[in-house]
Amino acid sequence: MKIRKAVFPVAGLGTRVLPATKAMPKEMLTIVDKPLIQYVVDEAKEAGIEHFIFVTGRNKGVIEDHFDRMYELDATLAARGKKAEMEILARDQPDAGAVSFTRQQAPLGLGHAVWCARDIVGNEPFAVVLPDELVLNTPGCLKQMIEAASKLAEKSNLIAVEEVPAHLTHQYGICGVGKRHGNMFEVDGMVEKPAKGTAPSNLSITGRYILQPEIFKILETQERGAGGEIQLTDAMIGLAKTQSFYGVEFEGERHDCGSKSGFLRANIAFGMARADLRDGLREEMKKYLAK
Repeated sequence: MKIRKAVFPVAGLGTRVLPATKAMPKEMLTIVDKPLIQYVVDEAKEAGIEHFIFVTGRNKGVIEDHFDRMYELDATLAARGKKAEMEILARDQPDAGAVSFTRQQAPLGLGHAVWCARDIVGNEPFAVVLPDELVLNTPGCLKQMIEAASKLAEKSNLIAVEEVPAHLTHQYGICGVGKRHGNMFEVDGMVEKPAKGTAPSNLSITGRYILQPEIFKILETQERGAGGEIQLTDAMIGLAKTQSFYGVEFEGERHDCGSKSGFLRANIAFGMARADLRDGLREEMKKYLAK
């Protein structure tokens, strides 16, 4: 499988981190010195993605601006001899025509957001990347998944999974575990937020997917599920009747930046991963903990 396109659902309201997201998109909140959305785009670039598709909503225009050139800033940096800053901006600038934006006019869930990208994706397999979930690892989570996909049959689907405490499985989409193949396994059933005590495993579906285009036909008529939304997991359950699904237990630390505690932990983790920040951050943390 050649995975050229990735869909980034960025239309959500970010209610878990209000009031920060009242006027600013959740995806533009910064981890150290980069917005969330830049981290996941960088992860997709590393994985070989060529076309980046953003499903946006109201008040998300700043995301589009972030991936555009800002000539006034470029001119100011050039005039001041800020070469390092200019190189950073050039590095993060997508190629012309490599970015597309489409709208999700109503908050109808992740499945609906993915369906909104159907015409841009076309008839080819694609990745879905949730921007509020960061994975700290090299290689990135999506690259690990694409390498795993290269070993599978053409019409295969993959989902990134990680273990969660058994008493919390009712908060997640959970998959059943079939035959294992190294760090992969055949998915033996999926359920969105199972009732307590009924989960088939403690492996939760996280924010990285590789899906076949047939998912769009199912999403087109998918009924609303948990939370009154069109759930991507429900559509994957339907697709699993005719196509294979595999779970990938990826390497790396996953950070749920859509929650306040997860956002704070991610800032510390990504800061400590930076050689230019690690020592200073460690000293500041020692001072704070000594109080």
